[in-house]
Amino acid sequence: MSFQDRQVVVTGGTGALGTAVLEALLKAGAKCHVPHRSAKDADRSPYGKDARVTFTLIESLTDESAVSRYYASVKDLWASIHIAGGFESAPIEASDKALLMRQLDVNLVTAYLCSRAAAAALRQSGRGGRIVNVAARQALEPRLGANSTAYTIAKAGVAALTTALAAELVKEDILVNAVAPSTLDTAANRAAMPKADFSAWAKVEDVAAAILFLASPENVAVRGAVVPAYARVK
Repeated sequence: MSFQDRQVVVTGGTGALGTAVLEALLKAGAKCHVPHRSAKDADRSPYGKDARVTFTLIESLTDESAVSRYYASVKDLWASIHIAGGFESAPIEASDKALLMRQLDVNLVTAYLCSRAAAAALRQSGRGGRIVNVAARQALEPRLGANSTAYTIAKAGVAALTTALAAELVKEDILVNAVAPSTLDTAANRAAMPKADFSAWAKVEDVAAAILFLASPENVAVRGAVVPAYARVK
């Protein structure tokens, strides 16, 4: 797959999955744009000083005006990949409105606003393009969302956003899809769940490869899909 000289936005590009996606995109020739919340985020990225990656400070991807301005500044956008998100787990009695709203904001609202702004930028180019969201296994299998109901609701919203927007934009050759990973094998998740079977977790490189295909020019048929990325999880 070639992304030679194609402009790609990657939200959440300083996290574990985001870093794997950047690596794959850069190997494929892309020029990447990463919005981030603080200077520390860019500093910790292995691509923080890579001339092919442009880091831009945006305090919150829930700021509609800031998101719109950011996407308008990216010229000749080809694809927008939305990895930014967060996870909070709590039983329902501890999941108050504040927790629910945090999960909706960080997972669904960010994906919605970035998808909306990306659609406007891609329409302006008139060349088509790709949008890829990141849902979660719980979005497809909500019974697995016990004790993380708010997160499950938010990621189910991301899946619905993906399917609806795909139907809206397909006539303009803007293909919208999502991946739905199971637990990712990251350092943070290993620290949080030290007794888990890490071998059953989804590898970030494998999920990144799925994202890369969905965002690529080679993908000419897949749209409205929420692709399971479960690795060896049963």
